Amino acid sequence: MEKKKKQWMQPRHKWVTKIIMSVMGPYTRWKYGIQVEKFKEQGDRAYLILMNHQTAFDQFFIAMAFKGAVYYLATDDLFSNGWISSLIRWLVAPIPIKKQATDPAAVLNCLRIARDGGTIALAPEGNRTYSGVTAYINPAIAGMARKMKLPIALFRIEGGYGIQPRWSDVVRRGKMRAYVSRVIEPEEYASMTTEELVAEIEKGLYVNEGVADAIFRSAKRAEYLERAMYVCPFCGLSEFESHGHRVTCKGCGKVVEYGEDKRLTGVDCSFPHEFVTDWYAYQEDFINNLNLLEYAKNPVYRDRARFSEVIINKRKNVLQKDAPIALYGDRVVISEGSENVMVLPFEEITAASVLGRNKLNLYHGNTVYQFKGSKRFNALKYVNFDHRYKNIVRGEANAKFLGL
Repeated sequence: MEKKKKQWMQPRHKWVTKIIMSVMGPYTRWKYGIQVEKFKEQGDRAYLILMNHQTAFDQFFIAMAFKGAVYYLATDDLFSNGWISSLIRWLVAPIPIKKQATDPAAVLNCLRIARDGGTIALAPEGNRTYSGVTAYINPAIAGMARKMKLPIALFRIEGGYGIQPRWSDVVRRGKMRAYVSRVIEPEEYASMTTEELVAEIEKGLYVNEGVADAIFRSAKRAEYLERAMYVCPFCGLSEFESHGHRVTCKGCGKVVEYGEDKRLTGVDCSFPHEFVTDWYAYQEDFINNLNLLEYAKNPVYRDRARFSEVIINKRKNVLQKDAPIALYGDRVVISEGSENVMVLPFEEITAASVLGRNKLNLYHGNTVYQFKGSKRFNALKYVNFDHRYKNIVRGEANAKFLGL
């Protein structure tokens, strides 16, 4: 006899959510200065909630706007932390998904919850924005939405990049807003083409915070901007170091100040980009014009990080506590020159992703390797190099997508 699957949705999820939000709701409003508009039209219907991803607390904003339990898609890293992961599963049952990779199991779990009348939330960007602009949205979200046959609630978060940029450890004092910008009913998107539905989702979630639209106060406005930036407008591929309001290029010594209004200003120099948004776009253009095949002889960057193997849904096995890493134009090399050397060619890496602020995951066959460096570690460049290299070898050198 076939064993019946355990019900994903449990009555406890509703009261657990209610208890958690009785504390986290007021705390979140205080911490983020956020105004969340309740979705009064929700009624007793289930929804597919699509949100733009700006802060570490985005899931709490949704819980403040919607009533009842919401089932969130979460990266598989959340499920590889032993007993803590088990507790999270019991409390709120998030849906695991492989970051930056096709995951049929995640889609099937979403369909299962949708059929049972559950509300599901996910960020179709798959990543928190580094630049302040809503990132690339995979068109596959349209097909997934059609299969679920739920009304789509587009949940827009504004001001989150000013309050808590992905590259920063601090939450700034300021204001932000979160609300349902649009609902697309099943009858409406049934008559849309995939391109039309994706365009409607992109429009409802698009936010560009590369503007001086508010004040965000902090004593450490620029700290850890080097997690996002590794191309200098003056000297090219480089490294940076930040302190307080300023970030310095270690290559040419140029200093840039990050203002309360998010503007960038050169110190004793004229900086060509007004916002991180513009600098980030320049960085992507710079990488998209590199022929990484010419950078295969010598390492472009060297880092050190805790090197682990992730046993999905179980734990992380630390392989080296302080591993030297070398990034080439076509590969990543760990412990180069030692008997423990490991080479990961980009051609063999099935996916590369940044988790949180600056953890790096490389998917190699059936193995997931994770690198957690110092606070100044830039994981983004590894993802960008991987995608740029693959675009070149596939004959798609004009492709612009670099992984985020």
